[in-house]
Amino acid sequence: MSDYAERRRMMVDTQIRPSDVTKFPIIEAFLSIKREYFVPTENKDTAYVGEHIQIGNHRVILDSRTLAKMLDAVDVTDCELVLDVGSGYGYSAAIIAHLAEAVVALESEDKPANEMQNALIDHGIDNVIVERGPLFSGAASHAPYDVIFLQGGVELIPSEILTQLKEGGRIVAIFMQGSLGSVKIGYKLNNEVSWRFAFNAGAPVLEGFKKEMTFTF
Repeated sequence: MSDYAERRRMMVDTQIRPSDVTKFPIIEAFLSIKREYFVPTENKDTAYVGEHIQIGNHRVILDSRTLAKMLDAVDVTDCELVLDVGSGYGYSAAIIAHLAEAVVALESEDKPANEMQNALIDHGIDNVIVERGPLFSGAASHAPYDVIFLQGGVELIPSEILTQLKEGGRIVAIFMQGSLGSVKIGYKLNNEVSWRFAFNAGAPVLEGFKKEMTFTF
């Protein structure tokens, strides 16, 4: 067993399983996808540590525990189309692709988008479409989506994103209030999204997902 394979197994055994994530498809995805290929080159040796990986511009690759618990809460199935907003270097998209029918991976930065595309090709993952553009605009050309993932913190979610969610679909996001955050699952019914708390987690707020500052005089 390679060193990275051992680290991958340890990540699952020490970060994911103890967090009450037990669904076999999710565990299999985290054991199968080689995280070290979906992070910046300088982070390969720390790919399996149990914390977010910084990728610049106040962006992170979410730690595996948080991503696994989000997947567990939203329960992606193999007949669903998923929008992954802020895919970075593609780790989340590769994991979700293991569970979903297809994934649209939206990334605003050219360098991670290019490396994500190459890594997906190298790993034979052919059910991910890489889209480039502002994260807050979503990817309307492939909508509507059964599930939408937001790979970072939010204070609010733009209406452009919510309109791309299919009726009966789910959206999962980390809502931040200052330094405190909570993961919530949104369910779209009758064109309205109702939110339910899932668990506590935190992440930097994505560009375009911050509340505007208001001033009173």
